[in-house]
Amino acid sequence: MTISVDKETFSSEVLQNDKLVLVDFWAEWCGPCKQIAPRLDEISEKYSENLSVCKVDVDSNRELALQYNVRSIPSLMIFKEGEMIDSLMGAVSLEELEDLVTRNF
Repeated sequence: MTISVDKETFSSEVLQNDKLVLVDFWAEWCGPCKQIAPRLDEISEKYSENLSVCKVDVDSNRELALQYNVRSIPSLMIFKEGEMIDSLMGAVSLEELEDLVTRNF
């Protein structure tokens, strides 16, 4: 299950989360963002015990997008213990997503 977060919930859902967190910075109008959504759902289900998957709509949350230097979408970032530690950009494959997650556990 993916969780939609905004500037009010970002800290509690991402920065203070005990699990590894994959954050998808996306937009409703973004074709590649829609393309990877099912892959994010699959990763979320497969690693649910150790991973939280959160989505940030950049149009509604410009401050967060600026804070994390989101220059293109989809931008995928891994957070661990409150710090952004890894990232990927673009409509990545399921294998690339899985590698992003597993190399950071």
